[in-house]
This record gives sequence, C-alpha cells and structure tokens, in this order.
Amino acid sequence: MTPWWDPQTAGLIGGIAGGIAGVVGGTLGAAIGALAPKGKCKGPILGAQVGFTGLGAATLASGVVAVVTGQPYHVYYPLLLVGFIATAVMGGLLPVTLARYRQAERRRLDAEELRRT
Repeated sequence: MTPWWDPQTAGLIGGIAGGIAGVVGGTLGAAIGALAPKGKCKGPILGAQVGFTGLGAATLASGVVAVVTGQPYHVYYPLLLVGFIATAVMGGLLPVTLARYRQAERRRLDAEELRRT
C-alpha cells in the first residue's frame, strides 16, 4: 500500500492540525469556563463541544483505519494523537459542562423562588 502522504507532509498535518485543535480547544474551554456557570450560550457551547468531540472521533477513526490498512508510522501517528486528545478532552469534559449548566439553572430557579417570597 502506498502511504497517504510523505513524512514532511505528515509533519505539516500534525503541526497544523494540532495547533488548530489546541487553539480551538483552548478558546472553547475558556468560553465554557466563563459562560457555563452563568448559564449563558448553552446551545452554541454544547454544540461546539459535541462537534469538536465528533471531529476528534472521526480523526481518531481515520488513524485506526491507517493502522489497520498498514500505513506507516508518520501517517497514522498524527491522526491518532490529535484524534485521541480532542476526543478525550472534549468528550471527557462534556459531563462537567452539563453539570455547570444544571447548577446555573438551579441557582436561577432558587433566586426566582426567593424573589417571590
């Protein structure tokens, strides 16, 4: 089987994809940290987090396909690395994000109840 790309291209793919994933993931993490406790932008935040997790899973699956089809190390490693990190971090933090939004909603309901009494 011929490699999907050469080692130099693999370095570019890994570097660019990893850099983009890091910037987007960091920005999304900062947005989650700032907005989830306030209960704001729930739809866009959760949508972006699920989308990023799905993109990471697709990249991870591509890496698995590369391993199974006998691609060389320089082809499958960037796919597995970026895919695993994106899926594990964003997917792993999804329950935490949901919990923060539930806490914010509970605080809002409690405050509303106190205002009525």
